[in-house]
Amino acid sequence: MSQLTPRYAPPIETVVVPRTSDIGNFEVRRALPSRERRTVGPFVFLDEMGPAVLPAGAGIDVRPHPHIGLSTVTYLYEGAIVHRDGAGHVQTILPGEVNWMTAGRGIVHSERSSAASRAQPQGLAGLQAWVALPASHEETDPGFAHYGRDAQAVAEGEGVRAQIIAGSLFGQTSSVPSLSPLFFGDVTLAPGARLDLAPEYEERAAYVAVGAVEIEGQRFDAGRLVVFAPGRPVSFRALGDARIALLGGEPLDGPRYLWWNFVSSRRDRIAQAREDWTRDRFGQSVPEDTTEFIPAPPLPALAPARQG
Repeated sequence: MSQLTPRYAPPIETVVVPRTSDIGNFEVRRALPSRERRTVGPFVFLDEMGPAVLPAGAGIDVRPHPHIGLSTVTYLYEGAIVHRDGAGHVQTILPGEVNWMTAGRGIVHSERSSAASRAQPQGLAGLQAWVALPASHEETDPGFAHYGRDAQAVAEGEGVRAQIIAGSLFGQTSSVPSLSPLFFGDVTLAPGARLDLAPEYEERAAYVAVGAVEIEGQRFDAGRLVVFAPGRPVSFRALGDARIALLGGEPLDGPRYLWWNFVSSRRDRIAQAREDWTRDRFGQSVPEDTTEFIPAPPLPALAPARQG
């Protein structure tokens, strides 16, 4: 019997063109969740903020709102945001710093520009991701970690610099503790620089934030999330100065419901969280930010977000 030639499996599984929303002073592009892809590893949400220049007097004003069942990861390329949460933390986030807030059973927070930032025009650009907690840790106590640029692990090569935001990547491990096997990296590439991504994790993706890269012979410009097939190494080449975010990890340990600011493996937990927020039962106030809040929208029928 003659041997069959294995079918070629392309390394690129899908490409997501984010939805763009104008929220007043700047645009936000949402890459996850999307129709093409709901999750990548434990990442259930990925937004790119800006790039934008906010005029003097303007700023970011995300009023107090609740989360459950996830960790938020805020990472700026440019600008500054003041994080405040119901556990009492107040922290200014600057470019290259990692702001990791674990909601667990519930936390309230706000994100705003400081008065000093509003006094003059300011640039803004960055990413916010949500990482779904493992089912066994969904009701963990809320927590918060902030790490400056100097505390982060870095991997460098010819024309390539990768800051490890979370998890492990390129043989380096972030200082930020996480509850899931994952990776999240900020990678800058000089023109013509090359980079190889090994198939260490089952689910992997790259978000092109600046410039353009060639991946396996295809060009991808800024504002594209490229999701890779499992088990295949992936090669990148920078077409000019470029910046990409690499993210992924092992698949979720089961389906998740994702609605508004809540993530859970149980639909009834989502409904309970909405009721708690509506009836002021979260039991938290945000320092210096107690006069406003974001009301919860009506709860529709929910279907869980499957892995992938």
